[in-house]
Amino acid sequence: MWSSHYPHSTHGVMAGFGPALCNSDFLRRYGKRLLRTARSGKSYEAIPIVRRIVTMSVTPELSVSELFALRESLQLKHLLHTLAREIGFSCWEACVRQIDARPASLLDRYRFELGQFCDFQTNWFPDMEVAQHWQRQHGGYLIAFGRQVVAILH
Repeated sequence: MWSSHYPHSTHGVMAGFGPALCNSDFLRRYGKRLLRTARSGKSYEAIPIVRRIVTMSVTPELSVSELFALRESLQLKHLLHTLAREIGFSCWEACVRQIDARPASLLDRYRFELGQFCDFQTNWFPDMEVAQHWQRQHGGYLIAFGRQVVAILH
């Protein structure tokens, strides 16, 4: 039986993203990292970030291809609004007022993207219902990743 508690690990923690960081500071640093990556010349890294911005309607007047062509003009505020909407807030201003009172696990999707769970086995599921059914039998720590869910096994 796998544990269903948060998998504590010191492996894979990127510099500047340690466990003592409050949620709002974590999101700011993560947003800055996304901004650097989106502006980079590597289209295979930038396009998924641009797609996230468009999906969250931060720039509703632009398509993915249009925003990709203008990605040098992206600002940190665009990424912060995107992250806020991804975790259920209407905008960054609302998020920053409330996020530090929320559990740190709300940001586990971003920790997963940063590779902070890379030393654990993972199982992917199409949705939370299927993942929770599996978890009842096998354990694991569940992280929502968009509509999908990943079970971290340790």
